Amino acid sequence: MELVMIRRCLLTVFALTLAATPALAETVIISSGQTVYVPVYSHIYQGIKARPYNLSALLSIRNTDPSNAITVTSVRYYGSDGTLVKKFLEEPVVVQPLATAEHLIMERDTSGGSGANFLVQWNASGPVNAPLVQAVMIGTASTQGISFVCDGWVISEDGR
Repeated sequence: MELVMIRRCLLTVFALTLAATPALAETVIISSGQTVYVPVYSHIYQGIKARPYNLSALLSIRNTDPSNAITVTSVRYYGSDGTLVKKFLEEPVVVQPLATAEHLIMERDTSGGSGANFLVQWNASGPVNAPLVQAVMIGTASTQGISFVCDGWVISEDGR
């Protein structure tokens, strides 16, 4: 019986992952800088009593350009009320071709709330493939687990 429950849980997580995966892009987006808004959930609500279910969140900034580096100039974490919770960079970070920069919000950190977000600013010395910016949320409790991905949304094309 326990094996059946584990299989059901794994199938549910797999189905949620597939549903959250965006369709393949039809065109390559070229840019020399952007500001990207990324939704993040430090918790979601579950059950009849709507109890908070804490999640960790991993911000992933993936340089999709095979030849050129990008520079991440700012990573800021905002709470549900729109106030700045944390600045992640003291100085710009160069992300080499096909490399990834990551920032983590721990599961026990609920300071952002269920409507938290990141603003990521990046630029390059010339036109490059725009990076893939996503947040991956995951939470586990007892024999339950949940994970999902939120894609970033470009709100400014110049990186300012």
